[in-house]
Amino acid sequence: MKAFITLFFLICIGVKAYAQQQESDTTTLKKIVLDEVFVSAIRVTQETPVTFSNLEKDKIMPRNLGQDIPVLMNFLPAVVTTSDAGAGVGYTGIRVRGSDATRVNVTINGIPYNDSESHGTFWVNLPDFASSTESLQLQRGVGTSTNGAGAFGASLNILTDATSQEAYGHISTSYGSFNTMRNNIKFSTGLLNEHIEISGRLSRITSDGYIDRASSKLDSYFLQGSYVDDNTLIKALLFGGHEVTYQSWFGIDAETLATNRTFNPAGIYTDENGNTQFYDKEEDNYKQDHFQLLWNEAISPLWSTNIAFHYTKGRGYFEQFREDDDFATYGFSPIVVDGEEVNTTDLIRRRWLDNDFYGTVFSANYKKDRTNLIIGGGWNSYNGDHFGEVIWARFAGNSIIRDRYYDDDSKKTDFNMFGKINYEISQNWKLFGDLQFRNVRYKANGDDTGVVDDTFNFFNPKVGVTYDLNNANNLYLSFAVANREPNRNDYENGNPKPEKLNDFELGWRYVSPSVQLSTNLYYMRYKDQLVLTGELNDVGAPLRANVGDSYRLGLEVDASMSIGKRFKLQPNIALSTNKNIDFLFQRDGELQNLGNTNIAFSPDIVVGNILTYMPNEKFQMSLLTKYVGKQFMGNIDSEGSVLEDYSQTDFNIQYTFNINSFIKSIVLTGLINNIFDAKFVSNGYFFTYDDDFSNPGTITTIEGAGYYPQAGINFLLGATFNF
Repeated sequence: MKAFITLFFLICIGVKAYAQQQESDTTTLKKIVLDEVFVSAIRVTQETPVTFSNLEKDKIMPRNLGQDIPVLMNFLPAVVTTSDAGAGVGYTGIRVRGSDATRVNVTINGIPYNDSESHGTFWVNLPDFASSTESLQLQRGVGTSTNGAGAFGASLNILTDATSQEAYGHISTSYGSFNTMRNNIKFSTGLLNEHIEISGRLSRITSDGYIDRASSKLDSYFLQGSYVDDNTLIKALLFGGHEVTYQSWFGIDAETLATNRTFNPAGIYTDENGNTQFYDKEEDNYKQDHFQLLWNEAISPLWSTNIAFHYTKGRGYFEQFREDDDFATYGFSPIVVDGEEVNTTDLIRRRWLDNDFYGTVFSANYKKDRTNLIIGGGWNSYNGDHFGEVIWARFAGNSIIRDRYYDDDSKKTDFNMFGKINYEISQNWKLFGDLQFRNVRYKANGDDTGVVDDTFNFFNPKVGVTYDLNNANNLYLSFAVANREPNRNDYENGNPKPEKLNDFELGWRYVSPSVQLSTNLYYMRYKDQLVLTGELNDVGAPLRANVGDSYRLGLEVDASMSIGKRFKLQPNIALSTNKNIDFLFQRDGELQNLGNTNIAFSPDIVVGNILTYMPNEKFQMSLLTKYVGKQFMGNIDSEGSVLEDYSQTDFNIQYTFNINSFIKSIVLTGLINNIFDAKFVSNGYFFTYDDDFSNPGTITTIEGAGYYPQAGINFLLGATFNF
């Protein structure tokens, strides 16, 4: 890897020398927006044949009152979000085109954020991160080459706060339903001596949650130091969070949903007097700290380079009360109490994860006339320790203090190189090409995974063309290949295969001063897709399995229309069919071919709309509506696995008081979620098992389901003081 980095720097030096020789008469380099270069290698524009949506800071802020980034993205096309605690604080999830969060590639300033083993994104570890986000881009489908796990549903690229030339200070506070409170303070020194800026943020979010005891106590920080001149931008970032959340991933059955929808079974046990109790520390406790060093250099008007180094430290546990657990699980020897052998016990355990993630990403960008060329890559390494401790037991057998009842480790390395080009064939035609090679090595040992030592080599080509009909209209067509390795939970399920996707996208974009319209058709054909089975493992993580051949076919339309000077309408709709081809299932002891079945958690229709009224620059009101069609929580089209369609409507208001004194302005914000008090469920799980005890000699397949209800009408009110 050192050789690659050395080669990268030698190329940069050589290019700079060449540029100086060829353009020695250039005394001043053209100033560019350097912040954007950190994500230029993975972001796209209207001239790229990729389907995408942008969300800028000014669109995020009116609804940014402490809820997670997925919730703030809820009204983008083909997006479905959910919250374990029911109100958008704590553990939240996102699906795009029916693909879950493990298949959405997330980068922060071009650096991978997905967990290396689970491939998931745990936003609870970065609470209030939206307050330090400059912009984000959601690419649907394969998108462009990026760092980290391959994208199978979407790529989400986040750019953190840009360098500010002016000093500022912000103090924000908000309060709402379920005792949800957010307080943060944010500052910037502005450019000192025209070159150096220091900025930062401290945040705390607390909430009781809609679900019983689904409380959250979330702390986070963000500190950034920047150096900038006409052709250089260097940033050092330190950010992270500490979350303590009471577990709420168990869900509830249909009967409980009808009678007591906020019930939370986490921590339930029966005391010695036969009374039902709930353990008060059934919670996650996890810390995560990130360091990023970013360096962008505009070597000449033609060349710029970007290199970043990063390190992430994560450590924490989730704590559980376990009733009548077997001694054998913890390596305890049976004991004799009052003349009777005892081999089960009540106990409290902690299951730990201690991990380190570090590496580098780099790119070089050449722009001249009709050519925009980017070459780059990345190398990342992950080391994870998984271990469990019993911190209390009624009967402990032969255990000793801080004895570990399991102690597993894992290591993963991920290396990729890519080259991509946008070439203007003529005034109307533009060609796009993108080649990526990715090498992955994963080693693990554990009771859940077994012994794993796998190496994957993936080649991911992409090609597309854009045709500009005129200044307002363009068409694009693209084909992309993506390959992905299994995650840790897939190994728990058996002997998984890597999956492959061929993604075809055909789109039309129209842009005028008052109307922006995007329409696209897509066909995503999978081989050995790892689809959600509907089941959860013993820590609430969704399980997946290879299904052979499958596909997703859909139409997406989104628009932004100005109606006069005061109204803006932003509708979107996603229509799709998502199928497993000739799906095989073991039912009642026999292997059956169910034909083409619906892929789990893939609704056929998702509709969103935002209607905004802006009578002046100080005041705006928005009505936000979301509709998600019926979906199955499993892959066998069972009526017992149906998640009914639902809709929600939110109301958002913001008013700015300009004071122009020590306090420059005060911004008041209000958000009423689910104003029609709809009783809906946005997520759940589905499982089957074979029962051969009820009727000896026969095998009957039994089904079951669980649900995660979301909050009815609830509110958040906030105020931000700008200095």
